[in-house]
Amino acid sequence: MPPAKTILLIEDEPAIALGLTDAFGFEGYRVLHAARGRDGVALAQREKPDLVVLDLMLPDTNGFEVCTQLRLWSKSVPILMLSARSQDSDKIRGLDAGADDYITKPFSVGELVARVRAAFRRAERGAEAPRELVLGKARLHLAGHTLEVDGRDEALSTHEVELLKLLFEREGETVSRDEILDRVWGVQAINSRAVDNFIVKLRKKIEPLPDRPQHILTVYGVGYKLVR
Repeated sequence: MPPAKTILLIEDEPAIALGLTDAFGFEGYRVLHAARGRDGVALAQREKPDLVVLDLMLPDTNGFEVCTQLRLWSKSVPILMLSARSQDSDKIRGLDAGADDYITKPFSVGELVARVRAAFRRAERGAEAPRELVLGKARLHLAGHTLEVDGRDEALSTHEVELLKLLFEREGETVSRDEILDRVWGVQAINSRAVDNFIVKLRKKIEPLPDRPQHILTVYGVGYKLVR
């Protein structure tokens, strides 16, 4: 029997921390807990959890900064961000910082547990994917979350990697924004502007002329299509 997966919970509210620890433990996960952002980063580096649940508002720093620091430690560990802020700008900022999902409070414990399971499934699919993909002059190193273009390396976020893998999987076909949200983020937790934002970032890294893309094309009113 494989060892239990480890979840690191970075949450300063005792009642929420206790409830989530019990819920994750009931599902068979091993749970580590930190009430402060800096302690959470240190614990992640030491214990190497399989997934992180991160509150946005912490007593010593904010979740955006903690997420950025966690991404310096690991490009691939799933990070689920919890927040009472429901504005799209906050959700997009969290995803840009490297979070894999953004859950607004109040939330049901059942929904959060389901999102954790979905994040683990996406991580397992990623482990089975090809290690390298080529698009024009760009070479994508999926395991290392890097993009090599003209001899220089660009870092890729987890969402950028997942988005590119989906577009490669459906090469030549139009992929709708709704499908991208569902496949890359697992749930439709944000609006389609986040997808557009990630496409713009990818084009700047991949396309010789981002304003006149050759590989990641817009299908107006629907979504996007990848061509080589």
